[in-house]
Amino acid sequence: MPFEDDLGVALRRAGDGFTADRDALVDAGERRGRRLVARRRQAAAAGGSVLALALIATAGAYAGGLLDGTGGAGTVHAAAPPTTPAGDDKGPLAGSGVVTAEQMIANLRALLPGGQLTEPAGRGSDDQVPLASGVYDDGKGRAAVSIGLSRVDPDGSHARATTECGDKNLQEYDYCRTEQLADGSRLLVFKGYEYPDRREDTKVWRAVLATPQGFLVELSEWNAPAEKGAPVSRSNPPLTTDQLKTVVTSALWQPALNDLPAPEPDPEPSARPGSSAALRDREAAGALEDLVAGMGIKIPVLSKGGEGGHGYIVFDDGKGKSLVSLSVSRSEGVSGFPGLNQPPLPDGTLVNVGQGPAEKGKGVIEWKVDTLRTDGLRVVVAAYNTANQSGTATRDQPALTLDQLKEIALAPGWNRTRN
Repeated sequence: MPFEDDLGVALRRAGDGFTADRDALVDAGERRGRRLVARRRQAAAAGGSVLALALIATAGAYAGGLLDGTGGAGTVHAAAPPTTPAGDDKGPLAGSGVVTAEQMIANLRALLPGGQLTEPAGRGSDDQVPLASGVYDDGKGRAAVSIGLSRVDPDGSHARATTECGDKNLQEYDYCRTEQLADGSRLLVFKGYEYPDRREDTKVWRAVLATPQGFLVELSEWNAPAEKGAPVSRSNPPLTTDQLKTVVTSALWQPALNDLPAPEPDPEPSARPGSSAALRDREAAGALEDLVAGMGIKIPVLSKGGEGGHGYIVFDDGKGKSLVSLSVSRSEGVSGFPGLNQPPLPDGTLVNVGQGPAEKGKGVIEWKVDTLRTDGLRVVVAAYNTANQSGTATRDQPALTLDQLKEIALAPGWNRTRN
């Protein structure tokens, strides 16, 4: 199942008689807020699969199936916070409750430009993620809105990642801009789609504010009465760019933000356990380009990008754009590695080769080589017949062959360390 659909699509409701599910709406807002908290906790506790987390948190999109070899999201093995019992919504990141759920809802209602807010729901500052949500109607169509508050390390990777625009080769959107405000805060405004493959017309627009104090405010709005599973009710979400900015920068949220305890600092990249020698030694995108050039493949590189152990190149040989993606990580065992369809190599390296339809994008196919060495080094190389997995096919086949992908994945340089 694709990463963005891990919770499934809600049952469709049709016609004018549609009624938004109040509980589902607040849960959707809560999930968005809790992902901010969970990713920060996982970053501090993650072991061998830290690269999977870094990819999700910083790239703004997930290259489906590259980390776990099954076509799903890579599993991040993280220890649960010791002071927070499993299933407990409260914990060390929650505040005292000086701001109630009703006050959160009242703040959201006061900041919306007229119209009505129905199906209101919220959580106060005694929760890890204070939030407010509802269905907003300005007379032009009902639209779901949700705002969540949290605190992060202002100098950490998560604060940066949430206010950076995703790479358009990996994530399709219409508009994205990050600006620095006078007080040093960073503000991101994003206009994109709930479903990256555009199989439905649901749009999501978002504003995210990250302040120098580590306060994080995230506002999302849709052009439908629910995040997923509801027919669109208008061509665009209701709030404009300026209105989104007004809501997230409002001083009304400050009491709830001030009630949240300051977070622990993000771990330094060099201190994260499980980092591979390849990650410390060089960036995957540059290494991928070097390997391709060294193999004598003379295909023009249109663009490249990525971070740390994940990188990609987009080729254009005149027959259409083709994405080649690389992931380098550490594994503590064979758990999560796909069933072998080739015998192990003489040195014990496991190899799995796959060809077939990709999970995203119309007509997109994926050729992939997944390798796991005896020392736990996992290298996955995949090629597509498009420059964007969530877009549509731009050619019949990927630009590189399976043999070429295998040569990249098995290159000895991934084990080389810097002296």
